Amino acid sequence: MIVDTNALSAAADDDPAVIAILTRAGQMAIPVIVLGEYRYGIAQSRHCATYENWLTALLRDCAVLDINEPTTQHYAEITLDLRRKGKPIPTNDLWIAALCRQHSLPLLSRDRHFDQVTGLKRLGW
Repeated sequence: MIVDTNALSAAADDDPAVIAILTRAGQMAIPVIVLGEYRYGIAQSRHCATYENWLTALLRDCAVLDINEPTTQHYAEITLDLRRKGKPIPTNDLWIAALCRQHSLPLLSRDRHFDQVTGLKRLGW
């Protein structure tokens, strides 16, 4: 399962619904984009050290998905499809969606705009 930034934040705050989903999922993957967004958020937090320590421990047990050449093909297809539908989504989320399609993994996210992406299964909580 791929984890979006809002799900990662909820997990860091011990949201029981997110923890239950992640426990059932087994393997967790974090897109490099999500990692950047999350680190930007915690850099602004009063609890920066606590969250950074939590993240360091988490990264030992999950995969970080990098963008590569095949990802760019999915990105282009998704962007074009959403543009034709008149349903654009933020650029970072386009990259996250591309990684989901590339790796055929569902996305844990509260962002409903991912539901517009063909071939992507979003799990909410």
